[in-house]
Amino acid sequence: MTRLVLADFTASISELKKNPMSTVMAGAGAPVAILNRNEPVFYCVPAKTYEAMLERLDDIELNRVAEARIQDGKPLVRVALDDL
Repeated sequence: MTRLVLADFTASISELKKNPMSTVMAGAGAPVAILNRNEPVFYCVPAKTYEAMLERLDDIELNRVAEARIQDGKPLVRVALDDL
């Protein structure tokens, strides 16, 4: 069975067990695909990268909410940032 690996860096579970921090650092901030019998089983993502991913997902959700409110037909209320 062929599986898509969504990372530029890979490591085996054995390598991860031997030296977890070295495995994370090998990705230089990018995700590292952890393989078991040459199949990806999970992605090891550094904390900063994970936090950035969550921030981006939050921004996407807030944009979706804003777009829905714009489309609801109610009049828009303009507010200056200095007034907040």
